[in-house]
Parts: sequence; structure tokens; C-alpha cells
Amino acid sequence: MLNRNQNTCFCGLGKSYQDCCEPIIKGIQKATTAEFLMRSRYAAYVTHQADYLVATTHFSQRSPHSKSEILNWANSNKWLQLEIIHVTEYTVEFKAYFLDTKRQQHIHHELSSFKLENGNWFYVDGEFI
Repeated sequence: MLNRNQNTCFCGLGKSYQDCCEPIIKGIQKATTAEFLMRSRYAAYVTHQADYLVATTHFSQRSPHSKSEILNWANSNKWLQLEIIHVTEYTVEFKAYFLDTKRQQHIHHELSSFKLENGNWFYVDGEFI
């Protein structure tokens, strides 16, 4: 899938999707930091990759997040932009800009927590700001 700049990755790093988040989403490469996992998860929402979103959610948090609910959330919104506000080793504060089904603009502002286990990063939870 391509965004408004023909092939620029949805995560905002300025690389092509094929050289940025797509290899992580497809399992060819691993996210090396919590920030890269966050960026790839945003790209997965844009491209409706619910399996990846479930797989990168920490096992302790998977039960409240069903694949169908994730896919519904991803499909029902038009994702516009990701803005990374602040990053630490295990947290990422971000704003995700999107249009809802009524084409009303919203900002999802969250401080997300991540965990590194066995060389893999996982999303744990988020606090709305």
C-alpha cells in the first residue's frame, strides 16, 4: 500500500514503505527499539495488518484486544499522520491523526509502554493524554 507521497512509509521516517516498516510487519526484520515497533504498528493500522498487531501485543494484554476489534478500528478510520512526541527506552508518546467514519478529524494522543522479551519488542499498554 502506498500513501500520499506514492511510496513514503506511513510511519513518518521518510523512507519507502518497502524499506521501512513493511519488512518488520512481514517478519523479515525485527523492530530494534520500542519506537520502531510503535512506528511499524502505526503502519500496520494503516495497512490493516491485524495479525501483526495481535502478534506484537504482549501476551498478557491480548485477551482484551480481539483481532476483529483491531481490524474494525483500523478499517473504520482513515489514518493521516503519526507524530512521535517523546521516546524513552520503554515508552513512546505519540499522536496519531485520523478521520473517523463521519470524516471528523481526531487525534489519538497516547503514552505507550513496551517490553523487550527474548529479543522481540511488544506493546504492553497505553495511557491516553
